[in-house]
This record gives sequence, structure tokens and C-alpha cells, in this order.
Amino acid sequence: MTQDSPPAAPSRAFHIMTKPSGAICNLDCQYCYFLSKEMMYPGSRFRMADEILENFIRQYIEAQGVPEVTFAWQGGEPTLMGLEFFERVVQHQKKHARPGLKIHNALQTNGTLLDDAWCQFFKQHEFLIGISIDGPQALHDAYRVNKGGTGSFGQVMRGWQLLRDHGVEYNVLCTVHAANQDHPLEVYRFFRDELKTQFIQFIPIIERATTEILPLANLGYSLHEGRERPLYTQAGHRVTE
Repeated sequence: MTQDSPPAAPSRAFHIMTKPSGAICNLDCQYCYFLSKEMMYPGSRFRMADEILENFIRQYIEAQGVPEVTFAWQGGEPTLMGLEFFERVVQHQKKHARPGLKIHNALQTNGTLLDDAWCQFFKQHEFLIGISIDGPQALHDAYRVNKGGTGSFGQVMRGWQLLRDHGVEYNVLCTVHAANQDHPLEVYRFFRDELKTQFIQFIPIIERATTEILPLANLGYSLHEGRERPLYTQAGHRVTE
């Protein structure tokens, strides 16, 4: 190694969740752990610029001297970035990939914005898609609603069907909350028998706000009509009441 050459990348892989749209989402899930981040951090830019995107992809690849690298795209709702953004993602990955490197992409979505173009892209570039759904309609729609307060189950199922129709690999992410916590078998069997998923992730609701930001979090949450307090508890023993 010469004096000017960069140090060799470590042989151990690591994992980063990338949120190109920040906290921005097209749904208004009543338990969202982002609460009112836009109000807590006013003036923040929540959309990743293309220059930052390319630098991130290059550095993320360079930092891992392993044969396979995985990019995980989350949000907010990452599909709000638009399909062209992820077309640039693939272009930058190809540009900066060293010979023989295998690149994987995983994307977590609420599924409501998916269409044929998205699914064709996912299939072509072998994206693994995680779709967020909380069980059958009554359980899902209890908290996962759109900006107008209407349940999102129908939209999500339409997105899931498109993934199936296009042969896109997918799994399910389920949030555990007051509406579904007492129905584990119903939820599990829905995922297994109706959605035909091979892999399920469960995430219980809790956000441990620090003493410094808790008043801001509570204030931002209370500005939403009909909400008197956050749905998380500091003790962490209860799931959404």
C-alpha cells in the first residue's frame, strides 16, 4: 500500500438502514414512532439529494471488503422518492461496485403506492420487498390509516397482489399493538394462508423518548385532533392503549 492509497476495507460486513425520505409518509398511522419529527426538527430536509446518494453508495461499498453488500431502504415511505430515484440507486451501485461484488437491495413499504412499473423494476433488479400490514382488515385498519383517517387495508392488499403478480420476493412486517395483540393465531394464519409469506417480522410499539425531547413529542402529538397523549409508555411494559 502506498502512502496515498486508501486503507483496505474491513472484511466484516455491516448493515445500515437508509431513509431517503426521512420521516415523510403518505399514511397517518396512529402509532407511528416518528410522532411529529417534522415539528421537532423544523427546517430539516427530509429528501436525500442525488449527490449525497451517490457518495453514500460509494462509501458504503468501499467500507466493506466482502463479496456481498446489502442496501436496506426504509422510511417514512421510501417510494415517495419516486421510481427514478431508485433507478439512480441501481445506476450508482453498478458504477461503484468492484468486480465480482454482489449487491442486494431490500425496501420496506406500506404498499399503497405500488403499481406495475414499480413491481417490474423490483423484479428486474431483484429487490426484496417488506410490506407493512398488521393482520386482517379489522386489525390492520385500527391504526394504519391514510391522511383522511380511512383504513389503508384495501390499498395495501392491492400492492401485495401486484408484488405476487410480478413474482417479486416479499415478506411481511407487522406492528404489534392493542388491536392485534390478543389475536396472534388469527394474524399469523392470515399471513401464512392468505398472504403466503415465508418470513414475518413483528415489532412491538414503543418509543423511549428522552427527557429532553419528551415535552416536544407530547406537544406535537397532541396537535392531532382526537389524540390526548402518545401511544407509547416510558415504562415500556404496555402496548398501545
